[in-house]
Amino acid sequence: MSPSHRPMRVLLAAPRFPPDVGGLESYAGWVARTLAASPDHDVRVVTSHSGRGRLEGEVDGIPVTRLGSWVTLSNTPVNPLWLAQLRALIREFRPDVVNVHSPVPGLADAIVAVAGPVPVVMTYHAGSLVKGESRAIDAVLRTYERRVLPRVFDRCAELVAVSPVAMTHATGRATMITPGVDTDFFSPDPDVVRGRRMLFVGRVEASSRWKGISTLIEALALAAPLVPGIGLDVVGDGDDVPRLQRLAQARGVADLVTWHGSLTHTELVGLYRCAGVTVLPSLTEAESFGMALVEAMASGCPLVGSDVGGIPFVLADGEHGLLVDPGDAASLAAAVERVLLDPDLAERLSEAGRRAAVERWDWRHQSAATTEVLARAVRGSVRQLV
Repeated sequence: MSPSHRPMRVLLAAPRFPPDVGGLESYAGWVARTLAASPDHDVRVVTSHSGRGRLEGEVDGIPVTRLGSWVTLSNTPVNPLWLAQLRALIREFRPDVVNVHSPVPGLADAIVAVAGPVPVVMTYHAGSLVKGESRAIDAVLRTYERRVLPRVFDRCAELVAVSPVAMTHATGRATMITPGVDTDFFSPDPDVVRGRRMLFVGRVEASSRWKGISTLIEALALAAPLVPGIGLDVVGDGDDVPRLQRLAQARGVADLVTWHGSLTHTELVGLYRCAGVTVLPSLTEAESFGMALVEAMASGCPLVGSDVGGIPFVLADGEHGLLVDPGDAASLAAAVERVLLDPDLAERLSEAGRRAAVERWDWRHQSAATTEVLARAVRGSVRQLV
C-alpha cells in the first residue's frame, strides 16, 4: 500500500541496466529516470553484474544494486543465491510495486517468486526467445516459453509488452507501451554532412548472432565495389568480435570496418548524425522492436532493416527506410546502395524518420501510460488487502 504522505516505492529489476547497452537496458533506464524525476516516486534498481558479490552504486542519482552472477548461459546471467538476495532486498526497501523487465530468464523469475504480496508489473521485451544458437539451447528455451513463462505471467499483477511481437507472447491482457527516444538529445545536426558509412548498434555476442552482423559484413563486401567511400561502423561489445573481424578479413573489407566498442550516448548520437544509413539486419523475431531504429530516426538517419520481428512495426518500408528479407546479403547490399547513392531518397527517408520519431516515438508519449500501469497494480493490491 502506498500512503498519500509518502512517494510510491518502485523497485525496478532488470537483468542488465545502464551503462550496459541494449534495447531492454535503454527502456529500463528510461523508466527509472522518468519515475525518479517525479516527487511521487522513490525508485531503486536491482540488476546483475558479471562478477561475484553485491555492488552498490548510482546511475543518474538512482540507487542501483548489482547482484553477482555465477555463470552466463546463452546471454542469461544465473546465480542460485538470487532468491535469498532478492527476498532480503525486498524486506529492506519495502517497495509498493516491482517493475521487472524480461525476457532474459533468471532474475525476473526469481523476483516474481519472492515478491510475496508486493504486486509485480512485468515489462516483456521479446518475441520468441529461440535464437537458433543450438538445438539443445533452443529446446530448453522452447520448454521455458511453453511451461514456465505462462506461470510467471500469471503471478504478475500487470503485464506490459513493448511491441506487437512481444504482445503475442505476453498474453492478451498486456498493455502495450513501446520504447521511445529522447528526441531533444537524439536530433539531426544541419551542419554535419552525412557520409557513405553504414552504422550498426547492438550487442556483438555469440549468443546474439541473430542480430545478423555476419550478413551485414557479407553485404558490405558486395556493395564495396559499387559504392565509393563505403564503410561500416559497429557500436557494441561482445565475445563475437574476433570471429567477425576474421570474416571481414576473409571478405577483403577489414579496412572498411571500424569497431567502436561501447560508446557514450553523446558519442553515439554523433555517429547517427554522420552515418549514411543505420542498418538492423536481424534474422529472427527475437528482435521485437529495435531501439537503434528510433534513435537513428530521431537523429535524421535513413534506415535499412530486415522484414522480421518488430522491425516492420517501427520501419515503414519506403517511408522511413527500406526493408529486406532477413539473411539475404545481396538484397541488403542493394538496399544500402540505393540509400547511399541516391541523395534525394536519403533526404526523404531522413525527414520522414525524424517526423515519425517526434510524433510517435518520443519517450514523453509513454510516460503517463507507464505511471498508470504501476499505479493500477498498487490499487489492485490495496483492494485485495481490504
